[in-house]
Amino acid sequence: MIVRTVAVGRPRDVPGPRDGDTTSTAIWKEPVAGPVAVGPENLEGDEQADRVNHGGPEKAVYAYGVEDIAWWRDELGAIDDQVFGQNLTTAGYDLRDAVVGERWRIGTAVLEVVQPRIPCFKLGLRAGDRTMPRRFVAAVRPGVYLRVVATGTLAAGDAVTVTDRPEHGLPVAEVFAIFHHHRDRAARLLDAPGLPSWYHDWARMRLAQE
Repeated sequence: MIVRTVAVGRPRDVPGPRDGDTTSTAIWKEPVAGPVAVGPENLEGDEQADRVNHGGPEKAVYAYGVEDIAWWRDELGAIDDQVFGQNLTTAGYDLRDAVVGERWRIGTAVLEVVQPRIPCFKLGLRAGDRTMPRRFVAAVRPGVYLRVVATGTLAAGDAVTVTDRPEHGLPVAEVFAIFHHHRDRAARLLDAPGLPSWYHDWARMRLAQE
């Protein structure tokens, strides 16, 4: 696996989902050249507009694969490489198989897979298609959010080395599929201690309802 591109962005105001509305978003990200510093909660030059639902230590860096982008092109035709607002575009690894808690060394930084992306309406704004969040859920190609285990620098062209993979073997695509499509399998989420605590709370609530 390698990093194909590194991209960052700052909040901007764009037309919102309703006529006459505006919303602030940093989903528009642009590739940058050279080494980029990895801080505790983001890449240098990258920000989030909505810090309640985006960013923070459990969503510090977002990765999406060229394999996923190619799949979407087969579905939708020409799309922008950065339409998903990812910080890292990876190649050579099907990110659906990335296991919650596995660690990646990239450059001098160490990152940890935390969770899949759950899409919001801003993905539809970026894609110019309000149905895109629904399509994203159906596709089960969520990419991965990463936390920063060790700060450092990384750059486009860097190799990505998986240094550790937990034995529970729960991949992010399965987390995503359970949450959106197969809620009867909620107990499986309790096998992955590295998931954000709200997933465990959600799973326990589902189990209590059975």
